[in-house]
Amino acid sequence: MNILLLGPPGAGKGTQGERIAERLGVPKVATGDVLRAAVREGTGMGLAAKGFMDRGALVPDDVILGIVKEALEAPAMARGVVLDGVVRTVPQAEGLRRVFSELGRSLDCVLLFEIADEEVVRRLGGRTVCERCQTPYMGKAPGDPCPKPGCGGKLVRRKDDEPEAIRTRMRAYREQTEPVIAWYRGDGTTFLEVDALGDVEEITERVMTRLAQCGEANG
Repeated sequence: MNILLLGPPGAGKGTQGERIAERLGVPKVATGDVLRAAVREGTGMGLAAKGFMDRGALVPDDVILGIVKEALEAPAMARGVVLDGVVRTVPQAEGLRRVFSELGRSLDCVLLFEIADEEVVRRLGGRTVCERCQTPYMGKAPGDPCPKPGCGGKLVRRKDDEPEAIRTRMRAYREQTEPVIAWYRGDGTTFLEVDALGDVEEITERVMTRLAQCGEANG
């Protein structure tokens, strides 16, 4: 099953994406992760991305989507994938559809995590992130060691997790992603919404129930 996760920052896409991937036995692909891996490994698209990054320029959509395509071509992705952070604009959604078409595959389900803005502010205001592996944590202080085995990094509070910065990010999300949501609603792809409020395990069970409906719809 090929699944795309949508939702605002702080909605839990990263955490739930890992859990969904584990439950389904498929990999999780996040744009930042595959971009860094492609640059590190020196793939064709990775070298193209590095050229933009070395100049301090944004990596264009066609290069990002090329890197995503490289990742999806790996044998480990044959049974399905959970995509997190891959689509933020309508052109990216259109590009991802082309990528899947070129691979002879299709997107089975779009899962939208719904959460109120003020809950996002509360969550992200209490979040720290490992400076090395970028894993987010709640309830841990800046300077604490990363709990991830073998990482060795320290936790930091990102500037964009300050309350006013969060509200700015939310405004940008609404402006960019609301059209994406509308695009997928009319695209014919199974589109499901999930309440992202609650504890992690509760949300995971809610998500898996919704994904079972996706499987039935595409069965």
